[in-house]
Amino acid sequence: MRDVLINEVVQRMMPCLENKQLVSLQNILNQVIEKYDVELIKDCDFENDGHELIEKFISAKRVEGCSEKTLKYYLATIETMAYSLKKDVRIIQTEDLRNYLTDYQMQKGSSKVTIDNIRRILSSFFSWLEDEDYIIKSPVRRIHKVRTVSNIKETYTDEELERMRDNCEELRDLAIVDMLASTGMRIGEMVLLNRSDINFNERECIVFGKGSKERIVYFDARTKLHLQEYLKSRVDDEPALFVTLREPYKRIQIGGIENRLRKLGKDLQIGRVHPHKFRRTLATMAIDKGMPIEQLQKLLGHQRIDTTLQYAMVKQSNVKIAHKKYIG
Repeated sequence: MRDVLINEVVQRMMPCLENKQLVSLQNILNQVIEKYDVELIKDCDFENDGHELIEKFISAKRVEGCSEKTLKYYLATIETMAYSLKKDVRIIQTEDLRNYLTDYQMQKGSSKVTIDNIRRILSSFFSWLEDEDYIIKSPVRRIHKVRTVSNIKETYTDEELERMRDNCEELRDLAIVDMLASTGMRIGEMVLLNRSDINFNERECIVFGKGSKERIVYFDARTKLHLQEYLKSRVDDEPALFVTLREPYKRIQIGGIENRLRKLGKDLQIGRVHPHKFRRTLATMAIDKGMPIEQLQKLLGHQRIDTTLQYAMVKQSNVKIAHKKYIG
């Protein structure tokens, strides 16, 4: 209750005092009030106040262009934390969050990557509260990035890609494999494509990436031929580029493609066949063939180059060749 009282006083004094003065006020209040018992006379609906602030944060992120999927993840993560701590978000301390992350990891058995994702979202939320003058300082500032082990992610070999192409029983599936392998686009971007989005003359199309950002992706000659054959075989008027195999023909969903690729991989005994692996394979192949990282970043639609580097795993054999060329 002392924390609630001190925080309310500090909040009300924000328009009148500078940041250093507010910190001093908070310290003095802590020292003085420590000698007294504090009781709540009038009920305060901190739960609703906190929920209102979370909703304002989500609205701010929506204006910034975050997708609804991202916003849903943000909302669930922050609300889970608030419900667990049962404190007004404006008085949550660093130690509260450290304990929460530790308990969450132990109870859920979550990976370090998951815990760092939660930390990152909470950092964004509390930084927004700080920027909007709801709190003096974000309690996540002193919680550092969780160190994770960098695992070398798997990519498809040239042989595996050819085996998948040779064993596609449907023209649609062959076109999907080619499209993913040659463009490196996200599966969520591909399912949104329409027939009219494809420029066969230039072998390119415009996709809408994360945050509804447009970018151009390119496909090779083989993809062009297989895509044209697939579209010629269609008997429906559905504008979507890829549709279901049976009537009523509708735009295929992400889950449908994932299931189809998983079955293909199982039949061919190729481990972990999923759409995102095509994207990682293209990035690795591009780096190995000397594509500048800045151009690959543009092609993949990454905002930060660090993200691109995580996708591109340079083959050890190429490192050895480069060492002989430049050093040995």
